[in-house]
Amino acid sequence: MQKQGSVIILAAGYSSRMGSPKFALSLDSQTNFLENIIQQYFKIGTQNIIIVINSEGEKYLERHPLKISEPIQFIINKHPELERFHSIKLGLSAIKKTSYAFIHPTDLPVVKPETLEMIYKNKEEANFVKPVFQNNGGHPILLSPLLIDKIVKEKSEQWKLNEFLKAYSSFSVEVDDAGVLDNINTWEEYMRFIERNSS
Repeated sequence: MQKQGSVIILAAGYSSRMGSPKFALSLDSQTNFLENIIQQYFKIGTQNIIIVINSEGEKYLERHPLKISEPIQFIINKHPELERFHSIKLGLSAIKKTSYAFIHPTDLPVVKPETLEMIYKNKEEANFVKPVFQNNGGHPILLSPLLIDKIVKEKSEQWKLNEFLKAYSSFSVEVDDAGVLDNINTWEEYMRFIERNSS
């Protein structure tokens, strides 16, 4: 089932604690984080996949191309020091036709396609939709066309997304998917993640 939806995959962080781009971490012997995220969105029919990376990530991908045959778009964040809100603005600005858009950090590599389907199904309920697992809010979130327009036109780069969103209505979707709560920033967290997902 095809959808007129988009996803902005946030992969512009330096990941200095990991020693390599976080998006390139192995999920298994065949697939890295970024490849798996992309494939989940293709499975639900997302038509516009935009990945925001920094210049180091761009160089890495020149040496290690993604094993993805379908069309995707890369946006280079030349100022990753401006942090996540800037990356989100860059990604949303690249959407050619206003539609609903997921915001998906790369440290959530195993969100289930059915979770994404549930979030998208409730797209008209509020300005943004978020998944909830065991009373904890997670990611990815889905932004409405109105909210996309507001973020793109916002002049300040200093916002934290969660603070910006407080002025808008939200809708929570209960999901049976612990992957919406992943937040992998250290090797210890990565190893616990791999152990959990290989059992």
